[in-house]
Formats: sequence, C-alpha cells, structure tokens
Amino acid sequence: MERADLELRNTTYRQFANLGRAPSANEVADALGVSLQAVQEGWERLHEAHALVLDHEAGELLMANPFSGRETNYIVYTGDRRWFANCAWDAFGIGAALGVDSVIETDCPDCADPIRLTVTDGVPDDGDSTFHVLVPAARWWDDIVHT
Repeated sequence: MERADLELRNTTYRQFANLGRAPSANEVADALGVSLQAVQEGWERLHEAHALVLDHEAGELLMANPFSGRETNYIVYTGDRRWFANCAWDAFGIGAALGVDSVIETDCPDCADPIRLTVTDGVPDDGDSTFHVLVPAARWWDDIVHT
C-alpha cells in the first residue's frame, strides 16, 4: 500500500472515531489538504484492498471496520460518544480499536430480547453470552455486507 493511501486510511478512521459517523469525502479531503478526487480515488484503492467498504451507489463509506457508515442494531457507547458497528464482532472491535471501555446494545437476532453488555478492559460483563458466526472467516470478504 502506498504511503498516501496509508495516510488516507488513517485519516478516514480518525475522522470516523472523532465524528461518531462516517466522514464525507469532502471532510477527509479538507483534513488532508488534498482534492476530493484524490480521496475518492484513494478510497477506491482501499476498497479493493479490503481496508474499507464503499457504497458505490451512494458514493459514500459503508464500512471502515469495525465502524459502520449506516445505522445498525449494534450500538457502541463510550462515555458520551456513540458509534454503529457492522455486527457483534465489530461492536467489540470499536472499544478495542479506541482502547476504551464500552457498552454494547443490540437485540437477539433469534428472539429480539434486548442485549446490553459492558466491556471493561476488553472483557464483557456477561460471560454466558454466545456469538455465532454463520460465515467462516475465510469467506467474509466474499460478501462482507452479508457477513
């Protein structure tokens, strides 16, 4: 990966963390002092490298794992900040990526019961919860949105 793409990736993730949402290409271009076209072309290269996921129809970020660019049923709180995660796995990843304790709120996909986990020092407060992944990790990128 080229140095410029690494800087673009890092800035995109930093903006995601700071804003609590997906940054626009214009916001990232402003933060880097580069053109909108440079960001869009760089995001496309990062998409191809599986470093982020673009919504090509909307021309926006869909995912910068573990962050979701769309509202989901996986909400992660740290203090007064909130992010959406792509899945349960990514919900744990947000606190880990930020190096902070977090609270994860979602609901059971089977029975719809609410689930609330507090994660302190990387350990959830409920040791009885189960996380089930239907798609083997080696196949996640076959269809990362479905996974």
